[in-house]
Amino acid sequence: MFRPSFLPKQNTGGHRKLRKTAYLDGIRGFAALMVYCLHHQLWAHAFYDGSPALENTFGYNGKYYFAALPFIRTFFSGGHFSVSCFLVLSGYVLAVKPLQLMRQGEYVLLGDNVSASLFKRWLRLYIPIIIVSFMIMCTPHFFGIHMSFEPQKSWKDEVWKWYCDCKNMFFIWDTGNRVINDYHPHIWTIPVEFKGSITIYTALMAVSRMTRDGRLVALCVLWYYFMYITDGSYYCMFVSGMILCDLEMRAAEGTLPRWMRSLEPYKNVIFYTLFTVAILLGGIPSHSIEVSLLKSSPGWYYLAWLKPQAVFDFRWFFLHWAAVFLVASVPHIQWAKKFFETRFCQHLGRISFMLYLMHGPVLWLLGDRLYCAVGWTIPGHHILLMPWWVGRFPLPQWGPKGLELSFIVCQMILLPVTMWVAEVMTIVVDDSAIKFTAWLYTTPQEMQA
Repeated sequence: MFRPSFLPKQNTGGHRKLRKTAYLDGIRGFAALMVYCLHHQLWAHAFYDGSPALENTFGYNGKYYFAALPFIRTFFSGGHFSVSCFLVLSGYVLAVKPLQLMRQGEYVLLGDNVSASLFKRWLRLYIPIIIVSFMIMCTPHFFGIHMSFEPQKSWKDEVWKWYCDCKNMFFIWDTGNRVINDYHPHIWTIPVEFKGSITIYTALMAVSRMTRDGRLVALCVLWYYFMYITDGSYYCMFVSGMILCDLEMRAAEGTLPRWMRSLEPYKNVIFYTLFTVAILLGGIPSHSIEVSLLKSSPGWYYLAWLKPQAVFDFRWFFLHWAAVFLVASVPHIQWAKKFFETRFCQHLGRISFMLYLMHGPVLWLLGDRLYCAVGWTIPGHHILLMPWWVGRFPLPQWGPKGLELSFIVCQMILLPVTMWVAEVMTIVVDDSAIKFTAWLYTTPQEMQA
């Protein structure tokens, strides 16, 4: 627990045995790290032109920041790109086993698999959230430490508000896309994950008896519906992941559509192009959802006209393509695949859920105070709520935007602490939730037997 799992253990030889799709875990883990980077950049620079500088393009309003350069900007403001990757990856991973069973004609096992997956999915996603949000909710009342929310007058009132926030988030059939939890705003993606999971399992069962080509056509029609007829860009990403999974399996079988097979001689050029376009589109200006912002951003004017009428938030249309192109291209680019299969990226993949859930609490609990202490002060926030920390250890803000000395020094503390907390919570909370969910599903069956 105290030794990061990505560090090699002593007296172990040979190479690690990786699953065929291990690179997907690496992408998910690295994406979680990019979410961490985005939230820390925006929090520390909130009073210092943070979001307008880091979430707009290079040259916007005559400002030329290194952190806003194409490709480079992914490491500073790639958190939205990461979310789209999460959704595409979920669609891919959730579809693997059902698609394999379809190909084998094992329809009884397919029903068993989808049944088990549906039962476990809610518990798998929400048990860690219940635990983490409860801990956050208790912190101001038990320890007198200010977090990111305005506490209620008593712990009893806080528990009731926490309960109301949670039950509203658990009800996924709300017509809105986002359900914000005051105790943990970052978990707005979890209801989307659960709704997307139901979309995947329902679609798979609906097309399970179709031919290969019929299944592909049906899934493409569903993709078109989500992207161009209704404002379902989040769920379009799940369907895209499912389609990618199906195409990868067909490629391994040699049963791709003829027009795709005809492109085989050009696959290196195609996949390198897709990878490059993915990184460029992943840097979509994200400071505002107004299309006028996109049209006024250098290099994005003509692309802005591609946004479908049905998509309200233009960012997710472009981020959808960015994530799809990335996930599609990585397994066919040797150096990229090897990077995401490194021990470090695999470690990030293992702790990715807890890294996503815990980087916020660590930021609010420790990061907020460290940034305040070295000089990243937000007057209306720090001076009122934590005056002792204001300028306690002042450091110069030398360096380019996003790489200032005082920011880097804080990261030398915050990143290791966050990684360690995420690993501990993975072992204590996430792994336990998985085991409990499996036990809860199998125990009634054993009792019946």
